[in-house]
Amino acid sequence: MRKVMIVMGSDSDLDVMNKAKEVLEEFGVEYELRILSAHRTPKQLMEAVSNLEKNGFEIVIAGAGAAAHLPGVIAALTVLPVIGVPVKSDFNDGLDSLLSIVQMPNGIPVATVGVNRSKNAALLAIQMLSLKYEDLKEKLLEYRKNMEASVIEKDKKLRGK
Repeated sequence: MRKVMIVMGSDSDLDVMNKAKEVLEEFGVEYELRILSAHRTPKQLMEAVSNLEKNGFEIVIAGAGAAAHLPGVIAALTVLPVIGVPVKSDFNDGLDSLLSIVQMPNGIPVATVGVNRSKNAALLAIQMLSLKYEDLKEKLLEYRKNMEASVIEKDKKLRGK
């Protein structure tokens, strides 16, 4: 079914997390976007996570700032892959968010991308899905060829060629 849940702890994370949504749309991957807080809506979060597989989801992308517990809590509640997106907070340029997500205890892994890099989270999710869906692998290869061509073109332009 190739379906990804994108979760964020607050609507203030929406601008960052929308980039993941855009990439998934570009690749034709179905998604659902939710605001669920590990601290403010724990019952709703638990309900949503407990129904992920039943509802056809294969991967979760979870963005959170500050204490950034959301990706870890989700990972503790499911065996589906969870990709954490640290969202830049007012404190320390998002380093607090990054460390909160990347330093998960042994046994509950969360794949983690750079601060505000939800686009990379979506691309990583697509790479994971491409193990099962051959058409996504083909689209990824084309995406990378296009990136390469773009850089080559910019280099030529810079050098006046």
